Amino acid sequence: GKMSFRLEIFDGKGKSVLLLENLNGKETILAIKKRIAQKKLHLTVERQSLRTEAKGKNLANEKTLEDLGLSASNAQLFIKDLGPQIAWKTVFLLEYAGPLFIYPLFYSRPSILYGSGAGAAEVKPAVYLALFAWSFHYAKRIFETLFIHRFSNSTMPLFNLFKNCGYYWGFAAFIAYFVNHPKYSDPYFGSAQIYLGLGLFCIAEFGNLSIHILQRNLRPDGTRERKIPRPDGNPMSLLFDYVSCPNYTYEVLSWVGFTLMTQSLPTLVFTIAGFGQMTLWALGKHRNYRKEFSDYPKQRKAIVPFVI
Repeated sequence: GKMSFRLEIFDGKGKSVLLLENLNGKETILAIKKRIAQKKLHLTVERQSLRTEAKGKNLANEKTLEDLGLSASNAQLFIKDLGPQIAWKTVFLLEYAGPLFIYPLFYSRPSILYGSGAGAAEVKPAVYLALFAWSFHYAKRIFETLFIHRFSNSTMPLFNLFKNCGYYWGFAAFIAYFVNHPKYSDPYFGSAQIYLGLGLFCIAEFGNLSIHILQRNLRPDGTRERKIPRPDGNPMSLLFDYVSCPNYTYEVLSWVGFTLMTQSLPTLVFTIAGFGQMTLWALGKHRNYRKEFSDYPKQRKAIVPFVI
């Protein structure tokens, strides 16, 4: 039969953390993480990143020790503690719940923010339509987090929670303060501009939802199967013929619509910041698709058709 062997785990500085005995090489990285977690209780499975070298790349959970050529008598791996972790789902729910609660507080024009006479100023059509659009957007995000998204990475570092909430909650207050201000004036082209912006917002929100549903259907539940996303019967999905991440394209268009409707500078800043971040994510996903699928459609860009 096959000899059993030992695996020593070192930290990034080369100090031995623990020794696992009686291994046969068929163990997956996930199984090794579970054994480490049993011995080092603070190192939950999600906190661990295992590498073959101290500064190496993170090893996938499904790899076995044999796959990695580690079934030798004095095998070793390196561990990096990723720090306290929090579920993706929790982060998303908290970062989206903030804007959903913060924005209406400003809409109600509390005297503490705007002075005692603020409530008397009339509420312009753009202002209550903006409240409707904003609330719809974040309610939709929460709905998708609960019922549509499937999370492949179950956790992220706890620090990200504060960073992400700071971004979303801060922008919510920044935008809400100016759009709901008693001195807010209607967009330059009046109701034509308001309804054009609102129309674009609604179409783009529907497009974004359509893509999220299509992406969910790409990966059957409980599998890690990956396929090239392609248009299905929904006309909104035709954007897949031009870009790898149409959900981001629609997301940006939603905020372009919202900016047009409110004609407010903070909203424009938020739209540009979001576009920058989503472009980085889209370029990353686009690169991964092209690496993973040799037959990936050549004409596709990442986020802006024909351009980026």
